[in-house]
Amino acid sequence: MNISLGLEDASYKYVYGVLNKPSFSMDENKHISLVCGKNDRVAVQLLVYSEQEMLVCVNEDTCFYERGAIDIVRVSVEVPGLKKGSIKANLIGLVEDDDRQLKSDIILQQPFIHVVGRRIQPVWIEVEIDKDVEPGIYTPQITVLGHRMFEDEELIRQLSFEIQVMNTTLSDAKDYSFNLNLWQHNSNIARKYDLSLWSDEHFAIMDNYISSLADLGQKALSVIVSEIPWSGQASSYDQIDPANMFEYNIVKATLLKNGDWYFDFNALNRYIELGMKHGITQEIEVFGLINIWVLEDAGFGGVMKDYNDAVRIRYWDEHSNTYKFMKHKKDFEKYVQALEQNFIHKGWIDKVRVIADEPSDIEIFTDRLDELKKMAPSLKYKAAINHASFIEQKIEGIVDYVPVLDCITSEFEKIQQMKNEIKGSMTYYVCCVPELPNTFISSHLLESRLIPWLAFHMNMDGFLRWNYTVWPNDPLHKIAYHYPIFAAGDTNFVYPGRDGQPLLTLRYKLLQKGIRDYEIINSYINQGGDRDKLDQQMKKVFLWQTIDELHPSARKKREELFSLQNADYEEIISEILMELS
Repeated sequence: MNISLGLEDASYKYVYGVLNKPSFSMDENKHISLVCGKNDRVAVQLLVYSEQEMLVCVNEDTCFYERGAIDIVRVSVEVPGLKKGSIKANLIGLVEDDDRQLKSDIILQQPFIHVVGRRIQPVWIEVEIDKDVEPGIYTPQITVLGHRMFEDEELIRQLSFEIQVMNTTLSDAKDYSFNLNLWQHNSNIARKYDLSLWSDEHFAIMDNYISSLADLGQKALSVIVSEIPWSGQASSYDQIDPANMFEYNIVKATLLKNGDWYFDFNALNRYIELGMKHGITQEIEVFGLINIWVLEDAGFGGVMKDYNDAVRIRYWDEHSNTYKFMKHKKDFEKYVQALEQNFIHKGWIDKVRVIADEPSDIEIFTDRLDELKKMAPSLKYKAAINHASFIEQKIEGIVDYVPVLDCITSEFEKIQQMKNEIKGSMTYYVCCVPELPNTFISSHLLESRLIPWLAFHMNMDGFLRWNYTVWPNDPLHKIAYHYPIFAAGDTNFVYPGRDGQPLLTLRYKLLQKGIRDYEIINSYINQGGDRDKLDQQMKKVFLWQTIDELHPSARKKREELFSLQNADYEEIISEILMELS
């Protein structure tokens, strides 16, 4: 059995396709040493390669290949000195990028996988370090065994890496200071599992996804209170491969026979309470009340003729026993007021932010905002924007701002000044732009880790991204959507697992690592660490001279802008951990 093995760091991305020679060129004796704190985690990748097809298995289940006799390779891991279950091995699945090459992304839950000859199979190996672990050196053992059919297993090779646990305890994710906001698209979750919206079964699945967000330190819960506020993400313009990306109202509206309105907020409140159970308590982000995306030529226009925004509220008419859409501003006003009163009654009103997603015309937006403020004076607002002039207007009612990265890098000094003047928080976002840094399948994995570092460097309070589960129709087979407007991976950080659990990704894991880094760096500064020294160290990671070089107009390549060596990130964090301990 001729099996080649090697270790790589967590940021390794395997690419299999026309541009890469089918071979194994890893350093089979590579030494990896990682430094972490208590209540922390570390990860490496094991690479398994054979000239012949094989099955690779990561648990102790019996497995055979349905087409006959081939090599079966089993990976077993343990960490002497740590409790059983603290280390896990997961197969890494490849997905097709827009360039038709297959690239590492999905952390699979399945126990084994068939691998064609001359193709590397990466395995994600992660060690969780509890709060009560004794500081010191630990050496995880990776044992790789092989057999065919009914032969006895034989040892192929043992590999190991080193973990140095420092005497400092990291915060729990729910206590992170980093303001992470990944929008939730729960109608898409219901579709992928063939569930009725807001049913008990739907909530059971959403519970799993909220848990995965909480593990990142998520701060905001997304509730959508009108129909299709993004008009399906322009899928109607895709003549080749459109996808169902509609998001629906979590509130049920009914026009009673006596002419009164009844609004059922049970599902909305249940979702918020579910999120709070997982520690996501900072913000309730309300979508669908302002700045609705309009595609008039595709039929996605407004419904209310006497209101200047395309808000769509579907309701059940008891008199006709049919569904209809609100046609009049006076009815919409009652809906908004009832929504406001629900938040007040539940004690959540100070957490609520009605969000406008990329408003373009300031005058039109201000008119719409003024209308809503009259309807519900206690609501506060937030805007994701792509030009600094929007912040300069100091529009009454907007508390929080989220400029896109391009906006910050083109007007950095102005943004910094305005950040000190606004009432609330300022985070930043990336979406289909800029090309880098970003979290596409094509992005270097270290870009996901870099995003929180960049927030710290730019004095932003955190990071927002529109995606978490905005999947196209069959994401496990094709994640690409609407290219070149959306690059593959733009729509998601996780995939729909068959058991109702999200399948995490390498991008998720590297973002998680970067947020953990942010907390370590922030803790160091808050405890009196040397900021000037830290800024000098960070020049190993941030390679630009001035931050405007990050703007696409500078035409810089990623290797000119930030380090693509995982060791540079590890060195900085390791040194800080040593000082903290």
